Amino acid sequence: MAGQILEPEQIAASAATPPFIHLPPARLFALRTARLETLAEGNPLGDYLRLVAGLCRAQQQVLDNPPVMPERDENRLEQSRKHGMPPLAADTLVREDAWLTLLDALLRAYPTPDNPQVKAALEQLKEADAGQRRAWAVLLLAGQYDGVPAAVVPFLGAGLQVAWSHWLLDLPEDSVSDIGSGSRCPCCGSPAMAGVIRHRGKHNGLRYLVCSLCACEWHFVRVKCTGCESSEGLDYVSLETDKVTAEKAPLKAETCPSCKTYFKQVYLELDADAEALSADLASLTLDMRLDAEGFQRQAPNLLLAPGGE
Repeated sequence: MAGQILEPEQIAASAATPPFIHLPPARLFALRTARLETLAEGNPLGDYLRLVAGLCRAQQQVLDNPPVMPERDENRLEQSRKHGMPPLAADTLVREDAWLTLLDALLRAYPTPDNPQVKAALEQLKEADAGQRRAWAVLLLAGQYDGVPAAVVPFLGAGLQVAWSHWLLDLPEDSVSDIGSGSRCPCCGSPAMAGVIRHRGKHNGLRYLVCSLCACEWHFVRVKCTGCESSEGLDYVSLETDKVTAEKAPLKAETCPSCKTYFKQVYLELDADAEALSADLASLTLDMRLDAEGFQRQAPNLLLAPGGE
């Protein structure tokens, strides 16, 4: 990474002043669409990246023009503040019906492609009743992918993402705070998908984790495993290409020898337009390499079924 390298104690000290969280931009899914379409060029998974780009485009349409939704439960919001709980706790809200309205809106906005497998997956999700959809969603958010049809995962995950991002952006100011959740999202309690190393002003060199569900970002000290919180022996792995050396790669995986897991993060100093979800999906070759080396992925991506077709 170019520029000054901060020591762990410097990073910890500087973490006291910057904002604890960053909300996603209102154009989040449009930005993901553009990045995925760019990254699809020349990528062996280009067709999949373009499929996800289409999903992100539909997500943005729903976020821009959401269906009529139930009013926010102010009492629940107040109770979450009082007890230091995530205001949009996924493990609770996923068992209710409100998010299904946004899933249906997404399925209407997403144009059915010619691919027969994709058509079949969409039909399976559309025909499933509310109980089945909730059951699949509970398993997906718990990381129990074996209980969810692999082909359904990206569409179900996209529906969940747009629902929680919609709710997050609609929350009153200062609804999300540091509740000591570590590598779990302080907004919804979901695990982080990837990290972002910022590069401007007082944020320079600081790491923010990106929620796999609502896309909230929160500060997490660097040089510290997001899984076991060890700082011993961490290494940083990337893939060298004909366009960029491994040292200058804007995406690296932080590997931990203590718990044998890894966690991807993007360096905005090396690519100011980098975005966590698209960078993660475009770098699945790195996942395969680390899996072969005995490291386990600890961060979910709700638009990808591990081992799925």
